Amino acid sequence: MFKYKDLDGKTCYAYSWRLTKNDPLRKGKPRDIPLREKERLIQEDLLRGISHSGGNTTVLAYVEKYIETKSGVRDTTKANYKTVLNILKKNPFGRMKIKDVRQSDARLFLVALSNEGKGISSVYNVRGVLRPAFRMAYDDQLISRNPFDFMIKTIMQTKYVKRNALSKDQTHRFLNFLKSDKHFSDYHDAIQFLFETGLRISEFAGLTLDDIDMENKKIRIDHELMRNSNMEYYVDKPKTDAGIRTIPLSSTAYQTLQRILEKRSDKYDRFVVYGRPEAPKKEYSRFLFYDKNGLPRVALHWEHYMSQAIAKHNKIYKKELPKITPHMCRHTYATNRVAVGMSPKTLQYLMGHESIETTMQYYVHWNDQLAEEEVKKIDGLQQADSEDEDEELYTEDVDLKNEVEE
Repeated sequence: MFKYKDLDGKTCYAYSWRLTKNDPLRKGKPRDIPLREKERLIQEDLLRGISHSGGNTTVLAYVEKYIETKSGVRDTTKANYKTVLNILKKNPFGRMKIKDVRQSDARLFLVALSNEGKGISSVYNVRGVLRPAFRMAYDDQLISRNPFDFMIKTIMQTKYVKRNALSKDQTHRFLNFLKSDKHFSDYHDAIQFLFETGLRISEFAGLTLDDIDMENKKIRIDHELMRNSNMEYYVDKPKTDAGIRTIPLSSTAYQTLQRILEKRSDKYDRFVVYGRPEAPKKEYSRFLFYDKNGLPRVALHWEHYMSQAIAKHNKIYKKELPKITPHMCRHTYATNRVAVGMSPKTLQYLMGHESIETTMQYYVHWNDQLAEEEVKKIDGLQQADSEDEDEELYTEDVDLKNEVEE
């Protein structure tokens, strides 16, 4: 037995059936490292400021503790927590002690999830819970480093699918099809508005008449419309404070919104949606779009409409369109704005991103066509500058000649 005091002053004990590695293992007793080795490891942890006794907590138990520290989270986040806990309950990784988890263990765990059929987004969601949980363990001085501090693409490069923006031709063909189709023409203006504003679909679904300032050609974004698995509607604040913003409307976006308002019916305006239960009570009504049952249209509605429209388009035309989602409209918006010279910081604000890295790394997609257009634009500016310089030199020569003659 080895008796010691942990960092918090708690008396702890370590046991082993052997004192040194040379001692034989007693028959019928479990294999374990000798006491002197345990003592050495404990002393090393204490010197590094790691609480050895707390590190005996299992991964599952510590993640449960981490989740308990989170309050006021969204329903989607709660569902994600539940999914991660279920995975840890079934996987041996969840029974490991947090102090024993090495980065190789963390990598193998995520790779195993992928091999079991979990999609890349699911793997990201699991890591999205485990990394901050282990960061809390590091802050609690239970571990010396976070084993989940690595990029997933280093272990699953071939399985990462990057979202792409639509090309100008694809966007044009998609909107033209919507406009000309007898059924899908009802959704043309709404989808064009997504391309013109880059709104998150839940922000778009939550737009009410009170958020629109047609006189100054602006819209205010400070909430999102959500619907949970029980088909209950509620309004939530944006994911981050950066999501609260005022967006000036381009001429195309303004004209599109005008058409939306002209076609809009006030038949269901008495339907009220409330904010989250834990938030100060606030009522939301007069949404832009309602379904046939008089309920506000949410993200799933628009995903369904766009999916059906693409399926019909590709049955009719040989030149098919790729799968298009509301979020792809957002990616396309970001790429197009940078292509016409919008500054990254302005785009970051309009997109509602806390970090400019998110804006530029995940939402701006370049291609050969855009690169060629950019070079031509720069070349045109350089030629214009050159002509201006030639004109200035010519003017100076004329002035000099006149002075000499005089």
